Amino acid sequence: MSPRYLELVCPAGTPAALHAAVDAGADTVYCGFRDCTNARNYPGLNFDADELREGIAYAHGRGCHVLVAVNTFPPAGNQAPWHRAIDTAADAGADAVILADLGVLDYATRRHPGLRRHLSVQASAANAPSIAFYRDHFGVKRVVLPRVLSVEEVAELVAATGIETEVFAFGSVGPMSEGRCFLSSYLTGLSPTSEGACAPASHVSYVEQDGRMLSRLGGTTLNCFGRGEPAAYPTPCKGRYVTHGRASYLFEEPIGLNAIKILPELKAAGVTALKIEGRQRSRAYVTQVVGDFRKALDALARGTTPPASGLKGETEGGRETFGAYHRGWR
Repeated sequence: MSPRYLELVCPAGTPAALHAAVDAGADTVYCGFRDCTNARNYPGLNFDADELREGIAYAHGRGCHVLVAVNTFPPAGNQAPWHRAIDTAADAGADAVILADLGVLDYATRRHPGLRRHLSVQASAANAPSIAFYRDHFGVKRVVLPRVLSVEEVAELVAATGIETEVFAFGSVGPMSEGRCFLSSYLTGLSPTSEGACAPASHVSYVEQDGRMLSRLGGTTLNCFGRGEPAAYPTPCKGRYVTHGRASYLFEEPIGLNAIKILPELKAAGVTALKIEGRQRSRAYVTQVVGDFRKALDALARGTTPPASGLKGETEGGRETFGAYHRGWR
Protein backbone atom coordinates (compact mmCIF):
# COMPACT_ATOMS: atom_id res chain seq x y z
CA MET A 1 0.00 0.00 0.00
CA SER A 2 0.96 3.67 -0.28
CA PRO A 3 3.04 5.24 2.53
CA ARG A 4 0.86 5.75 5.61
CA TYR A 5 0.31 9.33 6.74
CA LEU A 6 -3.28 9.31 7.96
CA GLU A 7 -5.68 6.41 7.45
CA LEU A 8 -8.13 7.24 4.65
CA VAL A 9 -11.64 5.98 5.50
CA CYS A 10 -13.97 6.14 2.51
CA PRO A 11 -17.71 5.68 1.83
CA ALA A 12 -19.24 2.68 0.10
CA GLY A 13 -22.96 3.08 -0.41
CA THR A 14 -23.11 0.21 -2.92
CA PRO A 15 -20.91 -2.74 -3.91
CA ALA A 16 -19.83 -0.77 -6.99
CA ALA A 17 -18.83 2.19 -4.82
CA LEU A 18 -16.84 -0.14 -2.56
CA HIS A 19 -14.86 -1.37 -5.55
CA ALA A 20 -14.35 2.23 -6.69
CA ALA A 21 -13.11 3.34 -3.25
CA VAL A 22 -10.68 0.44 -2.94
CA ASP A 23 -9.36 0.96 -6.47
CA ALA A 24 -8.93 4.72 -5.88
CA GLY A 25 -6.68 4.15 -2.88
CA ALA A 26 -8.80 3.87 0.26
CA ASP A 27 -7.11 2.36 3.30
CA THR A 28 -10.52 1.53 4.74
CA VAL A 29 -14.10 1.60 3.49
CA TYR A 30 -17.29 1.77 5.52
CA CYS A 31 -20.75 0.54 4.56
CA GLY A 32 -24.08 -0.51 6.05
CA PHE A 33 -26.88 -3.01 5.64
CA ARG A 34 -29.98 -2.42 3.54
CA ASP A 35 -32.24 -1.66 6.50
CA CYS A 36 -32.85 0.71 9.41
CA THR A 37 -29.69 -0.28 11.30
CA ASN A 38 -27.54 2.30 9.53
CA ALA A 39 -27.87 6.07 9.22
CA ARG A 40 -28.01 6.12 5.42
CA ASN A 41 -31.11 4.01 4.90
CA TYR A 42 -32.11 5.17 1.41
CA PRO A 43 -33.56 3.20 -1.52
CA GLY A 44 -30.92 1.71 -3.80
CA LEU A 45 -28.13 1.94 -1.22
CA ASN A 46 -26.32 -0.44 1.10
CA PHE A 47 -25.53 -4.15 1.24
CA ASP A 48 -27.12 -7.51 1.92
CA ALA A 49 -25.14 -10.28 3.63
CA ASP A 50 -23.80 -11.83 0.42
CA GLU A 51 -22.76 -8.46 -1.01
CA LEU A 52 -20.94 -7.64 2.21
CA ARG A 53 -19.00 -10.93 2.11
CA GLU A 54 -18.01 -10.29 -1.50
CA GLY A 55 -17.03 -6.71 -0.72
CA ILE A 56 -14.90 -7.73 2.25
CA ALA A 57 -13.15 -10.38 0.15
CA TYR A 58 -12.45 -7.80 -2.58
CA ALA A 59 -11.14 -5.23 -0.09
CA HIS A 60 -9.04 -7.67 1.92
CA GLY A 61 -7.52 -9.03 -1.25
CA ARG A 62 -6.15 -5.54 -1.92
CA GLY A 63 -5.00 -4.68 1.59
CA CYS A 64 -8.06 -2.61 2.50
CA HIS A 65 -10.19 -2.84 5.66
CA VAL A 66 -14.00 -2.82 5.85
CA LEU A 67 -16.06 -1.23 8.64
CA VAL A 68 -19.80 -1.83 9.01
CA ALA A 69 -22.00 0.97 10.36
CA VAL A 70 -24.71 -0.25 12.72
CA ASN A 71 -25.16 3.24 14.06
CA THR A 72 -28.84 3.97 14.55
CA PHE A 73 -30.82 3.48 17.77
CA PRO A 74 -33.26 0.57 18.25
CA PRO A 75 -36.74 1.53 19.43
CA ALA A 76 -38.02 -0.09 22.60
CA GLY A 77 -38.76 -3.79 22.17
CA ASN A 78 -37.22 -4.17 18.71
CA GLN A 79 -33.51 -4.83 19.11
CA ALA A 80 -33.46 -7.91 16.85
CA PRO A 81 -32.48 -6.17 13.57
CA TRP A 82 -29.50 -4.51 15.26
CA HIS A 83 -28.36 -7.73 16.91
CA ARG A 84 -28.71 -9.53 13.59
CA ALA A 85 -26.63 -6.84 11.87
CA ILE A 86 -23.81 -7.27 14.40
CA ASP A 87 -23.88 -11.05 13.97
CA THR A 88 -23.85 -10.80 10.16
CA ALA A 89 -20.98 -8.30 10.14
CA ALA A 90 -18.94 -10.53 12.44
CA ASP A 91 -19.66 -13.66 10.37
CA ALA A 92 -18.71 -11.85 7.16
CA GLY A 93 -15.28 -10.94 8.53
CA ALA A 94 -15.72 -7.19 9.01
CA ASP A 95 -12.69 -5.48 10.53
CA ALA A 96 -14.85 -3.39 12.88
CA VAL A 97 -18.40 -2.25 13.53
CA ILE A 98 -19.33 1.40 14.01
CA LEU A 99 -21.86 1.69 16.84
CA ALA A 100 -23.77 4.39 18.72
CA ASP A 101 -26.45 2.83 20.94
CA LEU A 102 -25.46 1.64 24.43
CA GLY A 103 -27.52 -1.54 24.16
CA VAL A 104 -26.04 -2.42 20.77
CA LEU A 105 -22.56 -1.75 22.13
CA ASP A 106 -23.29 -4.03 25.06
CA TYR A 107 -24.54 -6.81 22.76
CA ALA A 108 -21.49 -6.57 20.49
CA THR A 109 -19.14 -6.57 23.48
CA ARG A 110 -20.70 -9.66 25.04
CA ARG A 111 -21.46 -11.73 21.92
CA HIS A 112 -18.44 -10.84 19.78
CA PRO A 113 -15.65 -9.68 22.11
CA GLY A 114 -13.05 -10.15 19.38
CA LEU A 115 -14.86 -7.85 16.96
CA ARG A 116 -13.31 -4.38 17.00
CA ARG A 117 -15.74 -1.62 18.05
CA HIS A 118 -15.67 2.01 16.88
CA LEU A 119 -17.90 4.72 18.32
CA SER A 120 -20.07 6.37 15.67
CA VAL A 121 -20.38 10.12 15.33
CA GLN A 122 -24.09 9.47 15.99
CA ALA A 123 -23.19 8.98 19.67
CA SER A 124 -22.17 12.67 19.82
CA ALA A 125 -19.20 12.00 22.11
CA ALA A 126 -17.35 15.31 22.09
CA ASN A 127 -15.65 15.48 25.49
CA ALA A 128 -13.06 13.41 27.32
CA PRO A 129 -15.31 11.89 30.04
CA SER A 130 -17.88 10.60 27.55
CA ILE A 131 -15.23 9.14 25.26
CA ALA A 132 -13.50 7.52 28.22
CA PHE A 133 -16.82 5.96 29.29
CA TYR A 134 -17.19 4.15 25.97
CA ARG A 135 -13.51 3.20 25.96
CA ASP A 136 -13.56 1.76 29.49
CA HIS A 137 -16.98 0.05 29.50
CA PHE A 138 -17.19 -1.29 25.94
CA GLY A 139 -13.58 -1.53 24.82
CA VAL A 140 -14.11 1.03 22.05
CA LYS A 141 -10.86 1.46 20.11
CA ARG A 142 -11.76 4.48 18.00
CA VAL A 143 -14.12 7.44 18.24
CA VAL A 144 -15.52 9.32 15.25
CA LEU A 145 -15.68 12.92 16.46
CA PRO A 146 -18.61 15.26 15.75
CA ARG A 147 -18.07 18.09 13.28
CA VAL A 148 -18.20 20.78 15.97
CA LEU A 149 -14.61 20.74 17.26
CA SER A 150 -11.64 22.94 16.43
CA VAL A 151 -8.24 21.41 15.65
CA GLU A 152 -7.06 22.48 19.11
CA GLU A 153 -10.02 20.76 20.77
CA VAL A 154 -9.36 17.58 18.80
CA ALA A 155 -5.75 17.61 20.01
CA GLU A 156 -6.90 18.02 23.62
CA LEU A 157 -9.24 15.02 23.33
CA VAL A 158 -6.54 12.83 21.80
CA ALA A 159 -4.15 13.73 24.61
CA ALA A 160 -6.77 13.21 27.33
CA THR A 161 -8.17 9.86 26.15
CA GLY A 162 -5.36 8.10 24.28
CA ILE A 163 -7.93 6.60 21.92
CA GLU A 164 -7.78 6.43 18.12
CA THR A 165 -9.55 9.44 16.64
CA GLU A 166 -11.33 9.66 13.30
CA VAL A 167 -12.45 13.05 11.99
CA PHE A 168 -14.44 14.18 8.98
CA ALA A 169 -12.32 15.59 6.17
CA PHE A 170 -14.76 16.00 3.28
CA GLY A 171 -18.51 16.17 2.74
CA SER A 172 -21.52 17.57 4.51
CA VAL A 173 -21.13 20.02 7.37
CA GLY A 174 -24.55 19.88 9.08
CA PRO A 175 -25.72 22.22 11.86
CA MET A 176 -27.47 19.59 14.00
CA SER A 177 -26.03 17.71 16.95
CA GLU A 178 -24.88 14.49 15.35
CA GLY A 179 -27.62 11.89 15.34
CA ARG A 180 -30.24 14.30 16.64
CA CYS A 181 -32.00 15.69 13.56
CA PHE A 182 -35.38 16.51 15.05
CA LEU A 183 -36.44 18.75 12.16
CA SER A 184 -36.74 15.80 9.77
CA SER A 185 -38.63 13.79 12.41
CA TYR A 186 -41.04 16.68 12.90
CA LEU A 187 -41.77 17.03 9.18
CA THR A 188 -42.07 13.35 8.27
CA GLY A 189 -42.86 11.39 11.42
CA LEU A 190 -39.87 9.15 10.69
CA SER A 191 -36.80 9.50 12.89
CA PRO A 192 -33.32 9.53 11.37
CA THR A 193 -32.24 8.21 14.75
CA SER A 194 -34.12 4.91 14.45
CA GLU A 195 -35.25 4.66 10.80
CA GLY A 196 -31.87 5.82 9.54
CA ALA A 197 -32.83 8.40 6.90
CA CYS A 198 -32.93 12.16 7.20
CA ALA A 199 -35.51 13.41 4.71
CA PRO A 200 -36.58 9.92 3.55
CA ALA A 201 -37.22 9.65 -0.18
CA SER A 202 -40.78 8.46 0.43
CA HIS A 203 -41.63 11.94 1.75
CA VAL A 204 -39.78 14.00 -0.87
CA SER A 205 -41.56 15.64 -3.81
CA TYR A 206 -40.86 18.28 -6.44
CA VAL A 207 -43.61 20.48 -7.87
CA GLU A 208 -43.48 22.98 -10.75
CA GLN A 209 -45.35 26.17 -10.00
CA ASP A 210 -45.34 29.50 -11.89
CA GLY A 211 -42.12 28.63 -13.70
CA ARG A 212 -40.32 27.66 -10.51
CA MET A 213 -39.47 24.33 -8.90
CA LEU A 214 -40.64 23.74 -5.35
CA SER A 215 -38.95 21.04 -3.26
CA ARG A 216 -41.04 19.59 -0.48
CA LEU A 217 -40.61 17.27 2.48
CA GLY A 218 -43.64 15.74 4.13
CA GLY A 219 -45.93 18.33 2.59
CA THR A 220 -43.79 21.29 3.70
CA THR A 221 -42.10 23.41 1.03
CA LEU A 222 -38.41 23.75 1.92
CA ASN A 223 -37.07 25.55 -1.10
CA CYS A 224 -37.94 27.29 -4.35
CA PHE A 225 -35.67 27.33 -7.39
CA GLY A 226 -35.76 29.42 -10.52
CA ARG A 227 -35.30 27.99 -13.99
CA GLY A 228 -31.76 26.65 -14.38
CA GLU A 229 -30.94 27.04 -10.68
CA PRO A 230 -29.58 23.79 -9.17
CA ALA A 231 -32.18 22.11 -6.95
CA ALA A 232 -30.61 20.41 -3.95
CA TYR A 233 -32.13 17.45 -2.14
CA PRO A 234 -34.67 18.85 0.35
CA THR A 235 -33.23 18.34 3.80
CA PRO A 236 -34.62 20.61 6.55
CA CYS A 237 -31.30 22.16 7.52
CA LYS A 238 -30.63 23.28 3.94
CA GLY A 239 -34.05 24.78 3.27
CA ARG A 240 -34.74 28.46 2.68
CA TYR A 241 -37.01 29.96 5.31
CA VAL A 242 -38.80 33.32 5.40
CA THR A 243 -37.88 35.47 8.40
CA HIS A 244 -38.64 39.19 8.64
CA GLY A 245 -40.06 39.03 5.13
CA ARG A 246 -36.88 37.67 3.57
CA ALA A 247 -36.16 34.13 2.36
CA SER A 248 -32.69 32.85 3.29
CA TYR A 249 -30.75 29.76 4.26
CA LEU A 250 -31.53 30.16 7.94
CA PHE A 251 -29.63 27.13 9.24
CA GLU A 252 -27.00 26.29 6.65
CA GLU A 253 -26.15 27.51 3.18
CA PRO A 254 -25.10 24.87 0.61
CA ILE A 255 -21.41 24.48 1.37
CA GLY A 256 -19.09 21.50 1.80
CA LEU A 257 -16.36 20.58 4.27
CA ASN A 258 -12.93 20.15 2.70
CA ALA A 259 -9.98 19.76 5.07
CA ILE A 260 -7.42 18.71 2.46
CA LYS A 261 -5.39 21.91 2.98
CA ILE A 262 -5.06 21.39 6.74
CA LEU A 263 -4.06 17.71 6.78
CA PRO A 264 -0.70 18.51 8.46
CA GLU A 265 -2.60 20.28 11.27
CA LEU A 266 -4.85 17.26 11.80
CA LYS A 267 -1.82 14.97 11.76
CA ALA A 268 -0.07 17.13 14.35
CA ALA A 269 -3.20 17.04 16.52
CA GLY A 270 -2.84 13.26 16.79
CA VAL A 271 -5.68 12.27 14.49
CA THR A 272 -5.59 8.63 13.38
CA ALA A 273 -7.97 8.63 10.42
CA LEU A 274 -9.80 10.88 7.97
CA LYS A 275 -13.43 10.16 7.13
CA ILE A 276 -14.85 11.00 3.71
CA GLU A 277 -18.63 11.49 3.91
CA GLY A 278 -20.96 10.41 1.11
CA ARG A 279 -22.41 6.90 1.09
CA GLN A 280 -25.35 8.29 -0.87
CA ARG A 281 -23.08 9.75 -3.56
CA SER A 282 -22.05 8.25 -6.91
CA ARG A 283 -19.08 6.08 -7.87
CA ALA A 284 -17.68 9.06 -9.77
CA TYR A 285 -17.75 11.13 -6.57
CA VAL A 286 -16.03 8.36 -4.64
CA THR A 287 -13.33 7.94 -7.28
CA GLN A 288 -12.66 11.68 -7.51
CA VAL A 289 -12.58 12.48 -3.79
CA VAL A 290 -10.73 9.36 -2.67
CA GLY A 291 -8.21 9.76 -5.49
CA ASP A 292 -7.43 13.38 -4.62
CA PHE A 293 -7.04 12.63 -0.92
CA ARG A 294 -4.86 9.61 -1.71
CA LYS A 295 -2.51 11.78 -3.78
CA ALA A 296 -2.35 14.44 -1.05
CA LEU A 297 -1.66 11.92 1.72
CA ASP A 298 1.02 10.12 -0.29
CA ALA A 299 2.76 13.42 -1.06
CA LEU A 300 2.74 14.42 2.61
CA ALA A 301 4.10 11.00 3.58
CA ARG A 302 6.99 11.56 1.16
CA GLY A 303 7.60 15.06 2.48
CA THR A 304 6.62 16.73 -0.79
CA THR A 305 3.98 19.33 -1.63
CA PRO A 306 0.56 17.82 -2.37
CA PRO A 307 -0.84 18.46 -5.84
CA ALA A 308 -3.62 21.00 -6.24
CA SER A 309 -7.03 19.59 -5.39
CA GLY A 310 -9.88 19.71 -7.88
CA LEU A 311 -12.64 18.93 -5.41
CA LYS A 312 -14.49 22.24 -5.33
CA GLY A 313 -16.93 20.94 -7.92
CA GLU A 314 -17.82 18.03 -5.62
CA THR A 315 -18.80 20.23 -2.67
CA GLU A 316 -22.35 21.39 -2.00
CA GLY A 317 -23.01 24.67 -3.76
CA GLY A 318 -19.48 24.60 -5.21
CA ARG A 319 -18.19 26.23 -2.02
CA GLU A 320 -15.68 24.95 0.54
CA THR A 321 -15.19 25.48 4.27
CA PHE A 322 -12.93 24.22 7.05
CA GLY A 323 -16.02 24.08 9.24
CA ALA A 324 -15.33 24.22 12.97
CA TYR A 325 -11.66 23.27 12.52
CA HIS A 326 -10.85 26.96 11.95
CA ARG A 327 -13.35 29.12 13.76
CA GLY A 328 -13.09 32.34 11.80
CA TRP A 329 -16.15 33.79 13.48
CA ARG A 330 -14.35 34.12 16.82
